[in-house]
Amino acid sequence: MSKSINSLLCLVAAGSLVAGCVATVRVPGPPPPPPPPRAYAPPPPPAYAPPPPAAAPVEVEVQATEAPPPLPEYDQPPCPEDGWLWTPGYWAYSTGGYYWIPGTWVAPPQVGVLWTPGYWGFVGGVYLFHAGYWGPHVGFYGGVNYGFGYGGVGFVGGRWAGNSFAYNTAVVHVNTTVIHNTYVNNVTVNNVTVNKVSYNGGAGGITAAPTPQERAAMSETHVPPTPAQRQHVNEAVRNPQLAAKANGGHPAIAATARPSSFNGPGVVGAKGAPPRATPLAPGHAPVNGAPRTLPGTAAAHGQVTGPRAQVAAPKAPPKAPPKPQAKPKPERKEGDKP
Repeated sequence: MSKSINSLLCLVAAGSLVAGCVATVRVPGPPPPPPPPRAYAPPPPPAYAPPPPAAAPVEVEVQATEAPPPLPEYDQPPCPEDGWLWTPGYWAYSTGGYYWIPGTWVAPPQVGVLWTPGYWGFVGGVYLFHAGYWGPHVGFYGGVNYGFGYGGVGFVGGRWAGNSFAYNTAVVHVNTTVIHNTYVNNVTVNNVTVNKVSYNGGAGGITAAPTPQERAAMSETHVPPTPAQRQHVNEAVRNPQLAAKANGGHPAIAATARPSSFNGPGVVGAKGAPPRATPLAPGHAPVNGAPRTLPGTAAAHGQVTGPRAQVAAPKAPPKAPPKPQAKPKPERKEGDKP
């Protein structure tokens, strides 16, 4: 009896399993329709990233429609401090025309850098000034022969030897009794400019292109002019003697031993320049390149001051001496002979 019950139970269980399997079997239906095609969306533009300093282009400061004057001839003042480097003079431009920035010795911003002078280049019908900069190597400066080691390509006026700068006394003016880190290398570059052309390209300009070494130097990390150099330029702009219209291209302050030091020792005038005028006295403000005499000042009373001599007030002619007067006759008394 128990066997029969067990067999029955097994059959019931097997039937239940079969029934469950049948219940879970599903017949696959038709496949779902494909999704609609996605509309094309262009990728967003990449975020702007400024170029690294090494790839920064040379800065263009100002432009002019006329060519700068020829470079003046002048002697180099002696280096005043050990480790200072020479920066050549050049013509700058403002609304009043060209004016001269005197060459000067300056302290470099850091050890191991050299100065690449600025230069004028004729591009697209105008003259553009490319600013100078400090860098590990000297870059392109238009092929302009500034003299004193800057003969148009590179610099031969000295070199860095560790943390000290060694001066080539065959090219630059150094007092060897004060500065002892010197050497002599008689290079073929003249100390004074021979070709006085001050710009690259255009009619009458210098036809020079950057060398591979100069191109590599132009792509290096640059250091801008130092605060002392900027102050030197600002002082030159305010000095009416340095305007080309006033000095005829021969500035009386062609070079200085120290930045912004336009008076006293170390100031060198250009060859053929007029005598250097005395600095403006208090109360004399330059107006359009000429001093203006203010009321109540010494110049208002006929004294000559300023870069352009003021005409002294004409003096009154001396008065004629008084005519001698006849002596009065003595009174006659009674009894005197007539």
